[in-house]
Amino acid sequence: MKKLLKWPSFMLVLILSLVLSGCSTAEESSSSGGSGGDAEAKGTIEQIKERGKLIAGVKYDTKLFGLKDPASGNVEGFDIDIAKALAKQILGDETKVELKEVTSKTRIPMLQNGDIDIIIATMTITDERKEQVDFSDVYFEAGQSLLVKNDSAITGLESLSGVKVLAVKGSTSAQNIREKAPDAEVLEFDNYQDAFTALKAGKGEALTTDNIILIGMQQTDNSFQLVGGNFTSEPYGMAIRKGDTAFVEEVNTLLKSMKDSGEYDTLHEKWLGAKPE
Repeated sequence: MKKLLKWPSFMLVLILSLVLSGCSTAEESSSSGGSGGDAEAKGTIEQIKERGKLIAGVKYDTKLFGLKDPASGNVEGFDIDIAKALAKQILGDETKVELKEVTSKTRIPMLQNGDIDIIIATMTITDERKEQVDFSDVYFEAGQSLLVKNDSAITGLESLSGVKVLAVKGSTSAQNIREKAPDAEVLEFDNYQDAFTALKAGKGEALTTDNIILIGMQQTDNSFQLVGGNFTSEPYGMAIRKGDTAFVEEVNTLLKSMKDSGEYDTLHEKWLGAKPE
């Protein structure tokens, strides 16, 4: 009988010991988790300063805005110089920027996953995209157009019935052309280089995207021309993770400063051949 009484007492002590140990572990875990949570809650600007570099998502295949030179490995363009200016504003050194390649399809997921701090990649501001990211003020105004061979009979949207039109996945251009030329056959590619290569190979009769991107393609091959004028308005903005208002304000401050100082006009003339109207 005495042995039977000792067993419950032993179990009671053991249970109390486990409970107290569990509470202690939970408190430590909570304390540790709180620290990690604080790190995750840090704004983008603070993360950039702690890291010592800005990570910008840019295009590698868009002449004039972001194009990688296969020989040197350097990426150059209007968007690249904007990224450098932002790094200089935050870190005091324009070289403290890491450029990561994005496409129209991958850029928002990469931003949301934390792979990049900001998207600076010929990205049109739309209401649909505003549900996923926050945008800076407009930093460039473009418009959608068509690129065709010089001897093409295509003159504009009215000529696209039954025509194969090439576009890029995840772009507003693909959506727009389906709406504005519903009788056209739209073929989508992963990036602009693939789409332009397909156009040159005769896999389509027209390529559609923003006029300034098409101008960059035309500059590499003068057997093509833009036709039909601009049939949409494409205001470019830099995309920032949803809710990071401090970083949005920082970027807008940069844009205002560049425009006030004339630096924006200088970049515009450097890459696009003329100061903005």
